[in-house]
Amino acid sequence: MDKNIRIAVLNNEFEAQLLEAALNEQQIAHHLECYHDLAYDGIFQLQRGWGAVYASEADRLTVIQIIEEIRKIPQENDEIDN
Repeated sequence: MDKNIRIAVLNNEFEAQLLEAALNEQQIAHHLECYHDLAYDGIFQLQRGWGAVYASEADRLTVIQIIEEIRKIPQENDEIDN
């Protein structure tokens, strides 16, 4: 079994939830690590991002492709041209 490596930093919880659903659907072993720390009131998330996704090196490209597709989805705060 391959050792999990950090593949990417995630921007927010929404992105993390979508990624986890996609990885579960494709049966890709992974781990999400949230950088939130109650003792420091989330300061690490402001500096480092929401968290990170870890997976095997063999799945690296697939995970990156999924993240890129998720990031193309308009967020609530993004302006949408009509």
